[in-house]
Amino acid sequence: MVLLTDEPLDPQQAARAVMSHADGAYVQFVGVVRDHARGRQVTGLEYEAYLPMARRQMERIAAQVRERWGLSCSILHRFGYLAVGEASVVVCVSSAHRAEAFEACRWAIDTLKNEVPIWKKEYARDGTYWIEGDEAISQESDTTT
Repeated sequence: MVLLTDEPLDPQQAARAVMSHADGAYVQFVGVVRDHARGRQVTGLEYEAYLPMARRQMERIAAQVRERWGLSCSILHRFGYLAVGEASVVVCVSSAHRAEAFEACRWAIDTLKNEVPIWKKEYARDGTYWIEGDEAISQESDTTT
């Protein structure tokens, strides 16, 4: 299951989509909007996506989890404005054994963050800021030290 939506995410929907009677567990990552980042008080986030390409790349990631580990994977991601505390992304992987599920889930969320065309704007008390990966964070850190 792959879902890119402007509606609130249900992590249990992601779990139901991957679980089978052969699986003994699922591992799930849920990313939630936090109230701070890079020394700023965050009041919300806005996600924009190039929807057709983002959906295809999310489907490719889920397929690679099936090919590489033989596991089921669901990926859900929000776009639009999200308030602090709302879930922005859910990745869920089911497996008969935990080690593979943890490894596959971590790989899937890391790959999604690095490759899928979804952009984040932070709303903070001192303005709004487009966030473009770890490079932007380190550049900003360099200018504030």
